[in-house]
Amino acid sequence: MCTFAVLFREAMTYQETITYLYNSAPLFQNIGQGAYKEGLSNTHALDEHFGHPHRTFRTIHVGGTNGKGSCSHTLAAILQEAGYRVGLYTSPHLVDFKERIRVNGVPIEEQFVVDFVARHRAFFEPLHPSFFELTTAMALLYFAEQQVDVAVIEVGLGGRLDCTNIISPDLAVITNISFDHVGLLGDTLAKIASEKAGIIKPSTPVIIGEHNEETYPVFKAEAEAKQAPITFAQERPLWSNKQGAADYDIYQTLPYGELRVELRGYCQEKNVNTILHAIAALQEAGYRLGEEAVRGGFANVCRLTGLMGRWQQLHTEPRLVCDTGHNTGGFQYIVPQLLAQPCKRLRIVFGMVNDKDIRGVLRLMPKEATYYFCQASVARALNSTALQEVARKFDLQGAAYPTVQAATEAALAEADAEDFIYVGGSSFVVADLLTCWAEMKKNRE
Repeated sequence: MCTFAVLFREAMTYQETITYLYNSAPLFQNIGQGAYKEGLSNTHALDEHFGHPHRTFRTIHVGGTNGKGSCSHTLAAILQEAGYRVGLYTSPHLVDFKERIRVNGVPIEEQFVVDFVARHRAFFEPLHPSFFELTTAMALLYFAEQQVDVAVIEVGLGGRLDCTNIISPDLAVITNISFDHVGLLGDTLAKIASEKAGIIKPSTPVIIGEHNEETYPVFKAEAEAKQAPITFAQERPLWSNKQGAADYDIYQTLPYGELRVELRGYCQEKNVNTILHAIAALQEAGYRLGEEAVRGGFANVCRLTGLMGRWQQLHTEPRLVCDTGHNTGGFQYIVPQLLAQPCKRLRIVFGMVNDKDIRGVLRLMPKEATYYFCQASVARALNSTALQEVARKFDLQGAAYPTVQAATEAALAEADAEDFIYVGGSSFVVADLLTCWAEMKKNRE
């Protein structure tokens, strides 16, 4: 455990408390697999200590490889618009820890974080919990004290042994399955699906957003064993076509006619169908989700929940967009969208972490682009020069930069007004960009 001097002061500030959490509990986004703790013993111990706070409110559980963040935020936005007091627990954060835990879109109070650590450190330090185990306990306790009606809980990693899996939700949603964290979850889609299917609960409806011949039998067998009603969303599309507008897309849907959707990106087409099926299941479970709430949630999800980094436009002339897609499943949607952008030249600011399928992603990336390879400010970040060398084997050409900011500034400096700049490859690349963007804008003015 961390023993630096600040721990011995009578009280810590919020920033000191966050530093303590990062240093005393392994943080997956920094060190990767070494932060993962298999089993739920710590989670159950923490839950017992805090008096099972998740039993005081209703929950919705959202898992899957890609899209679970977008689905979680959109469902939370719709519930908010329907008048519910809504907790939202997601990960990782992009700019500030408080993004992970929100009530009606408002981040957790700094004082609660400080008090949580100060009051309960003597109990949890001997457990040596992971960062995610500790913050999950914090989130559930905060939601209980805030007297939320319902909380949307995003799975951290996998599902079966994820520490969010102690809840008894009204609905489980599994967006899709693709290869990610294979060292922890398995090296086949069926094995990964088996881990993700662990969030299916007895007699609890589950929505499967996407499936294939490998994952379908896994989900079907688990649902039958648990007597859980299962819906395979892709077997019944609930929208027929999509049109792009200036700041949103318009979907023609079966339940609601024309629906304005703020979140853009080709991947959102699958998410919209998954969410529409989830709405129907929640309505059957007794949730009051009227048409206006659905419309308002889809149209204003970023304002209502604080969501960032999903095909988010930060600059015009040249147009600059960032997206948190970070694996082959995500880039199967991102690359066609990049190629469809009307522009004079495509410029890509790109970085990855070292435990992803780097070659699999690079194999998908467009060769007709200028690359700016970069390195995010986390320990897991792949060295930008090493990434540049691997990328050359896939005919991807560009210079290497030590930081996301340096790479983005170079792209902006070289771009014409008609160019398109994409920043991504990792959630942490986007996090660094959003953290320094205000300073970059100021420097350009």
